[in-house]
Amino acid sequence: MTDSSALDVREVLAYLPHRYPFLLVDRVVECEPGSHIVALKNVTINEPFFPGHFPGNPVMPGVLIIEALAQATGILAYRTAQTTPGDEVYYLTGIDKARFKRPVMPGDQLMLHGKLERQLRGMWKFSVRAEVDGNLVARAEVMAARGQ
Repeated sequence: MTDSSALDVREVLAYLPHRYPFLLVDRVVECEPGSHIVALKNVTINEPFFPGHFPGNPVMPGVLIIEALAQATGILAYRTAQTTPGDEVYYLTGIDKARFKRPVMPGDQLMLHGKLERQLRGMWKFSVRAEVDGNLVARAEVMAARGQ
């Protein structure tokens, strides 16, 4: 990648402990440590959750949209702290004010936006939103903490 703030999937794997089928970030478009991140998830019909959610009307589960947003903020936290999952792990500890505006379907490109609101003694708070084609599909506040 030419932009030093962008990460391809191989670089994403260095910042997240998640692996298939639970890796929900395909690429980082922009990441400014200590500030914000923009990442993307290409949603395909091959996702393992679609056969059961819902047969004949595939919809990405809202909890997985939040998980994708949390994974993106995890990358932001690791880059801000200048560390990796090999050094320490951040765990999702809270979700507040989650709202879902429209379904996410196969073929959508989910743009994941996260903004660091606060960081104090291993605790992190982010405001997040997910968009498809510039339209808001979900928003929330997520918290994470450094684990052992």
